[in-house]
Amino acid sequence: MKKNYLKIMSGALVGLCLLTYACKESFLDVQPIGALSQSVLADRKGAEALLIGAYSLLDGIGGGGGWAASGTNWVYGSVAGGDAHKGSDAGDQPDINPIARYEPTPTNGFFNEKWVTVYEGISRANGVLRTITQAKDGSAADKTRITAEARFLRGHYHFEAKKMWNMVPFVDENNTDYKLPNDKDVWTNIEADLKFAYDNLPGSGLDAGRANKWAAGAMYAKCLLFQKKFTEAKSVLDAVIANGTTPRGVKYALNAKFSDAFTADNRNSAEAVFSVQYSINDGSGAANAAAGEVLNFPYKSGASPGGCCGFFQPTQELVNSYRVDANGLPLLAGTYNTPALAVKSDQNLKPSDPFTPDTGTLDPRLDWTVGRRGIPYRDWGLYTGSDWVRDQNYGGPYSPIKNTYDKAQEGKFTDGTSWTSGYTANNYSMIRFADVLLWAAECEVEVGSLETARALVNRVRARAANRDGFVKTASGANAANYVINLYNAPWTDKATAQTAVRFERKLELAMEGHRFFDLVRWGIATPVINEYLRYESSIGRTFLIGASFRAGKSEYFPIPQRQVDLQSAGGTSTLKQNPGY
Repeated sequence: MKKNYLKIMSGALVGLCLLTYACKESFLDVQPIGALSQSVLADRKGAEALLIGAYSLLDGIGGGGGWAASGTNWVYGSVAGGDAHKGSDAGDQPDINPIARYEPTPTNGFFNEKWVTVYEGISRANGVLRTITQAKDGSAADKTRITAEARFLRGHYHFEAKKMWNMVPFVDENNTDYKLPNDKDVWTNIEADLKFAYDNLPGSGLDAGRANKWAAGAMYAKCLLFQKKFTEAKSVLDAVIANGTTPRGVKYALNAKFSDAFTADNRNSAEAVFSVQYSINDGSGAANAAAGEVLNFPYKSGASPGGCCGFFQPTQELVNSYRVDANGLPLLAGTYNTPALAVKSDQNLKPSDPFTPDTGTLDPRLDWTVGRRGIPYRDWGLYTGSDWVRDQNYGGPYSPIKNTYDKAQEGKFTDGTSWTSGYTANNYSMIRFADVLLWAAECEVEVGSLETARALVNRVRARAANRDGFVKTASGANAANYVINLYNAPWTDKATAQTAVRFERKLELAMEGHRFFDLVRWGIATPVINEYLRYESSIGRTFLIGASFRAGKSEYFPIPQRQVDLQSAGGTSTLKQNPGY
């Protein structure tokens, strides 16, 4: 799937414009250069081209948004979820600061960028649906498949809006009035779109990056899970786990090593259930690379990946979560933030100051998630401390890893045509197979099958325990005291099992844009986030002092004031603002 072509085609449809010029009337009969008429598009090839345009906005770039609209949701899912601080320094991208403090306002430009992008994606999907009904060529199977892909994308983009703002308008291909109210819950519509895709898409034979039956099934199950329809979600997830394959027909499986999911060398692996496709050095000026992540690299120019800009710094609270007990199990009681158990850091130390990394027992996934002092950072050598970050006093001592790349990949999987090498071809997996297994475990807990849930969680933990995947020193020794084991004792208590599954999601999927939305759907965001704020502000993140998560308000972000204003008529808007804003 070539995203530069895709963006040209989608832009051409948007560009069906009226030219005005002081010339003969016959001039107006000339087809505008760079625009496509509906008659040109109304065939199978036209619908396919528009479909690629609808896929192109999965990365959040190109519909009027940048990193504020990134498909990874690093701001809204991870920064707002306590995985990471904004990072860099306080004055860079300041619109993220009130989001991190749970004090956002409707005029914050980040929200408008996200809204514009998801609704542009919806518009493009609807354009496909209108066009395919007019196509006079193509087989019935082709038309069904194109319709199902478009409805999958429309469901996904509405799902993104629903997670962000809750009450949002649902726009279908028949809408002619775009000043729609947000007075109805759109779960029913999203569920219908995703179910149609699941029921009608082929299981294999499609290009990488396209949704097949099983990717649609996973997204459909996620939609059911968010609605707490656990029995229905379990049925779909069971089918995906048992029968699911990638578009190329490879059966879903966990990669051998945890880190295999975060390298461009292993794109579209058996673990990649649905991934945003990035490409580099393709003539697009890096527009098709991981542009939404371009800020999220260590700050040490020339000696670390990206060389800019120091954003997306993991929190100490997240790092502490990887502390394990003597049996290699997580500290589910939440004691990991106590001074005796908190993971040692080099906060307030210069790179020249002596420092020995923490020697306590740790989950090995930590060092493929967080860059920390004295530990090898991919193949870039040791992470040497405060010289890797822009302002340690502000954002803390850590850097992200999952979105970055190996030194050996520079040039091969990074784009050399823009201002930084942080434009990469390291795909973003919106849904990994580990995600699917943990959703299934969650459903099993809720329906009372605790031992089945334990077995699913242990599949994820067994992969993490593969010693070949541990971070190593130059001599080949483990870089830290890694200890991880399975849950060997039977699960007999629902509340304990629920806590274990939820905590496993935190460890496995950290820094992947999911945490905030998980906490909200579980109904535990208020106590968890407020404890995170208390802890982080007590250890030097002074910008969080006085911040609080407010139940009944902070679960959803404010609807952009720009959209409220655009949908106003006679002083009244069709959009109702979320409570508290």
